[in-house]
Amino acid sequence: MDIDIGIKKADRAKIASGLSHLLADTYTLYLKTHYFHWNVTGPMFNTLHLMFEAQYTELALAVDLIAERIRALGHFAPGSYAEYSKLSSIKEAEGVPKATDMIKQLVEGQEAVVRTARSIFPAAEKATDEATADLLTQRITLHEKTAWMLRSMLEA
Repeated sequence: MDIDIGIKKADRAKIASGLSHLLADTYTLYLKTHYFHWNVTGPMFNTLHLMFEAQYTELALAVDLIAERIRALGHFAPGSYAEYSKLSSIKEAEGVPKATDMIKQLVEGQEAVVRTARSIFPAAEKATDEATADLLTQRITLHEKTAWMLRSMLEA
């Protein structure tokens, strides 16, 4: 059955493509955050262990929202490591970094998600896709705040 939600097919495809990159970034950041949660050590262990848990839990919920928006636009959401590695702008962690390096990598990851989300806005606005614009606004707000909080932990 054809989709008639007031957004042209080509616009839906462009938005879904951008959201696929956002999904890949979000999922990659989820994996990295969860990995750091398991492996953090040092004097900030308890604080970071709990903080990373809250962050990966939120990211796990976010991937579902992003994937469902892609589906609502009439496209299939990517869902494999191979697809995510091609689409994501976030690099996987190598080895087990020190706690401060974990924080730095997560700041970079949060900021990467913000840039990806922000890059989708022109297509969403052009198509008057308020639902995607709202999702992007929520994601940007959360990731900017999380990056700020992580960055604050690195100050002397």
